[in-house]
Amino acid sequence: MNVLAFAASNSTHSINRTLASYAANLIEGANVEMLDINDYEMPIFSDVREAELGQPEQAKAFYRKISKADALVISFAEHNGTYTAAYKNLFDWTSRIDGKVFQHKPAVFLSTSPGPGGAASVLASAVNSAPYFAADLKANVSVPSFHENFDLQANEISNHEIRQELREAIQLLQG
Repeated sequence: MNVLAFAASNSTHSINRTLASYAANLIEGANVEMLDINDYEMPIFSDVREAELGQPEQAKAFYRKISKADALVISFAEHNGTYTAAYKNLFDWTSRIDGKVFQHKPAVFLSTSPGPGGAASVLASAVNSAPYFAADLKANVSVPSFHENFDLQANEISNHEIRQELREAIQLLQG
């Protein structure tokens, strides 16, 4: 199984990248590709830029990465209650190639933050919009207070309940 995992964040120290990697690697025997959205930076989307530039190669390449995957693990960072600007821009450009951005791939959506909210607002937005963009969403998990619930030394979730919830979510990707 080819799993594409990424954080919807352009932070080089993203806790969401750590969470996405951890979760994707729970899938036994999976070939996990960690994508960095910094590799897909483009001008801010607008219809004027689209008319001038057409579809940027970065958006096409991102779409092709999704095409080649058997499953997706995405962890959403939250900026002011919503998507990061970097992810939203990448998503907007890609949705102009095909509104079915996620191409009916089975997916698990995650989120985390340093605080107790666990980026639940952005996760709720992603979950609610998933059907409109052709995500076969199997589960979603918000991890609150990342630094209290994730052991960076051991590279695992230290909270038993959250660890179990995440394992059950990931198992749904395996059918």
